[in-house]
Amino acid sequence: MPRDFVPVMNVVNLEAFFDQAFPDREHAADVTINAVEPGWVRMMLTPNSSDLRPGKLVSGPTQMGLADRAAYAVIIAHIGSVAMAVTSNLNYVFLRGVLLAPFHADARLLKLGKRLATVDVQLWQGQEDNLVGQSTVTYAIP
Repeated sequence: MPRDFVPVMNVVNLEAFFDQAFPDREHAADVTINAVEPGWVRMMLTPNSSDLRPGKLVSGPTQMGLADRAAYAVIIAHIGSVAMAVTSNLNYVFLRGVLLAPFHADARLLKLGKRLATVDVQLWQGQEDNLVGQSTVTYAIP
């Protein structure tokens, strides 16, 4: 039977946590948290020209950064303000090029244990079925 995930933070709380935990983060205004639901978070990144690689596509590090941030967000939304949770593994699959336009990350908790959390993140652009990337992210929880 699947475990029920209950968030302890909403969008406003999560945004406030990010602002407090990462006061000097670059492009903070370019990433928004759109929704927090049980076991799930949606984020959106509006890339700018500094996020592009040659060929005018959004760079891999930018995509992986959004996947990692969305995974962190869904975990924090469900365990509370634990700033020292850290990425222990991130696998990313590039499915198609990401254009210079907003794109989304849907992060879904697969497992939330006492020491490890595993998250599936799907990145999409335009329509939800237009997947541009997929990531499996594991976090170590202190």
